[in-house]
Amino acid sequence: MDSVELARFLTAMTLAVHIIFATIGVGVPLMFAVAEFLGIKKNDPHYITLAKRWSKGYTITVAVGVVTGTIIGLQLSLLWPTFMQMGGHVIALPLFMETFAFFFEAIFLSIYLYTWDRFKGKWTHFLISIPVIIGGSFSAFFITAVNSFMNTPAGFEIKNGKMINVEPWVAMFNDSFLIRSFHVVTTAFMTMAFVLAAIAAFKLVKNKFKKDAEYHKKALKLTMILGVVFTLGSMLAGDLSAKFLHQEQPEKLAAYEWHFDTESNADLVLFGSLNEETQEVTGAIKIPSLLSFLADNNVNTKVKGLDEFPKELHPPMIVHYYFDLMVSMGVFCLIVSAAFVLTLCFKKLRKFTYSKPMLYGALLTGPAAMLAIEFGWFLTEQGRQPWIVRGYLKVAEAATQAGGLTFVTILFGILYLILIVTSSYVLIRMFKNKPAYKEFEVTSSERGDA
Repeated sequence: MDSVELARFLTAMTLAVHIIFATIGVGVPLMFAVAEFLGIKKNDPHYITLAKRWSKGYTITVAVGVVTGTIIGLQLSLLWPTFMQMGGHVIALPLFMETFAFFFEAIFLSIYLYTWDRFKGKWTHFLISIPVIIGGSFSAFFITAVNSFMNTPAGFEIKNGKMINVEPWVAMFNDSFLIRSFHVVTTAFMTMAFVLAAIAAFKLVKNKFKKDAEYHKKALKLTMILGVVFTLGSMLAGDLSAKFLHQEQPEKLAAYEWHFDTESNADLVLFGSLNEETQEVTGAIKIPSLLSFLADNNVNTKVKGLDEFPKELHPPMIVHYYFDLMVSMGVFCLIVSAAFVLTLCFKKLRKFTYSKPMLYGALLTGPAAMLAIEFGWFLTEQGRQPWIVRGYLKVAEAATQAGGLTFVTILFGILYLILIVTSSYVLIRMFKNKPAYKEFEVTSSERGDA
């Protein structure tokens, strides 16, 4: 591989690892805050124990997320020096604000972890979780602002290859910022709801400690309900994104859907395979006029095809497969969680709520949701190709020409493997053979319930 390909591969590998921990960083605080809220509201120590255990595990992933996030910042300068020379000062504000948001979150997370049962008022400790949620969410907002700027650059003028007369707030709150931020945060909440649901389902299937059954049932019920809510929110975000792409990045939308010819009543293409030389799609499911409707709520809307753009500016056609996988995983999660919620709503279906098929379905939602996140990021990043800053700077022009990247890539690959294995091992050991009912009994005693 040449230096451009190595730089792209190393960046992709870093982002693929970081997005796991970044998603956890955004999603988990809301989960343990909701659990604590229910624990106080219902006077139920099960939910308080949930909040304690979830927040305890969360600290490990936050620590790893800091490492991978720091690496991304360093790699921007090392791997993409032309981009940083051209626009580093433009994205400096959101990068600084993202760091500030993390420290804000870390401070209140520390207070949250070490002040259980330190306050007379039951709600005081819960209120500390709110800044943690805000810090995690704002961290996502600010880093998404950088990525959005690369897709819809704004707030500057170009002179002699440099960005001048910069308006930092305009650059940060660019045209795609709101939609992309909404999409990132809702999918993070959705993913973590299903990851925690998968853990609860696994524990119920394994059933090692019978006294924990009620605890895990409440965890599964809470996370599956939240999963339905945030999956619907994610689908709304996806719909808004499609409409935005139709207006602002039509070549990206066309690549997602293998839409080669501009036309009204455009079909939505699902699955299939593509012969790129002949542009022939085989084995696909085509839904008549749905792409036009998704683009502008009108089946007669004319959707631009790739024929309107120079071939050298076409995104790679592999993005369609990422799109199919992302959507399929999301739909699977919605079907399972909606089925679970339906069993709660109708008495005749209650016998299926914690049945083996339902538990195995819930168990699969965690990996499916996390894979949807990964495919979604591959989709949006490769869909911007060949640009690193759309319309201004191409990836091939921005990459470093330095040698030795092969060795560096191998070293980072080893580092990421160590981080993933170590953090997984620590999390497993943290809760292995430590049943929740013992913590539940302690919590009940502290609250005067036992």
